[in-house]
Amino acid sequence: MGSAGHSRGLLLRDGRPPQQQLGQPSLGHGAEEVHHRQGADPLVAGPHGAVVLERGLGTGDWGWDETKRSRIVTRKRPVPSPDSPAPAPNRYVEVARVLRRVLVLNVAVAAAKIAFGYASGAISILSDGFHSLTDAASNVAGLVGVRAAGRPPDADHPYGHRKYETVAAAAVTVFLLLLVIEVLRNAFNHLTGRSLPPEIATASFAVMVVTVVINLAVVAYEGREAERLGSEVLMADATQTRGDVWSSLTVIAALAGARAGVPILDPLAALVVAGFIGYAGYQVARTITGILSDRIVISDAELERVVMGVPGVLGCHRIRTRGAADHVFLDLHVWLPADMRLTDAHHLSHIVKDRLMTRYPQITDAVIHIEPPPGG
Repeated sequence: MGSAGHSRGLLLRDGRPPQQQLGQPSLGHGAEEVHHRQGADPLVAGPHGAVVLERGLGTGDWGWDETKRSRIVTRKRPVPSPDSPAPAPNRYVEVARVLRRVLVLNVAVAAAKIAFGYASGAISILSDGFHSLTDAASNVAGLVGVRAAGRPPDADHPYGHRKYETVAAAAVTVFLLLLVIEVLRNAFNHLTGRSLPPEIATASFAVMVVTVVINLAVVAYEGREAERLGSEVLMADATQTRGDVWSSLTVIAALAGARAGVPILDPLAALVVAGFIGYAGYQVARTITGILSDRIVISDAELERVVMGVPGVLGCHRIRTRGAADHVFLDLHVWLPADMRLTDAHHLSHIVKDRLMTRYPQITDAVIHIEPPPGG
């Protein structure tokens, strides 16, 4: 049970002490810890549930009326609108389908750039091809993560399999580092005259322009599907591809300068592309570090506002979140009136859980520790 010394995030409703009611079993100074896994309790609606727990609100000091006991009511599942995120597990299937389509396009774009880069000797085109290859690697990591996330927890993995995506992302980070080294090596050779100047042909411009158009189409497609499916994986991938567009535009400008008689622009553009690749690697590494170090995922203040919106809750503290942006584990302490029945407190904790998981569908698992307030 939490102590009064741990009061971070303390919120008391109206500052009133709990009122005692005679003849009623209460929490006293004990506490119950309730573990809520999404979809585990059929009595309370999560984001995908159809059954809700309702309380009769009376005129008592804390909104609880002894004449109106808890009742379970069945509510028809609402018909989702066309703009609503697709339900699981179909959502995982659709996200994977989008990633596979984008993967094919990214591989084709990367292959075209790398082939023309080697053929023409344009290090900027070759480097941009490597950059496009990182987009394909990101697609593979996303597919691994989506496939793993679609697998239910088992005896050996009670928290699920979501961190397989983190492992795949770590492999992508190593791949990006090797690419940066290769691009820098080639750019250095061109700047020091160890490599022949590139032959800039019209076909090189055509390839770059076509790949830019393809990438713009990919950004629009992934962005639209990310909004429809509520997928952060697709949205992040679309953002990365948008960076590839800017990289390609830089290469096109460098090719134009090289053809106009300034060949040094080609290796300089390769250095710019190396910067794009390095920044992408930094973003991936930062995300991985946040997940592995249990960095906070959802603001404590936002969660407090949701919890304190539930009638009967006196306060909450020790709020902790961890995990990935779309796969969050939450635990917190909730203060309830000391004279509340244990069963009522248990039911109220389910209502708190339902509010939280409805407001934040990315919460996969929630542990709620219920206790009386300090001095209550």
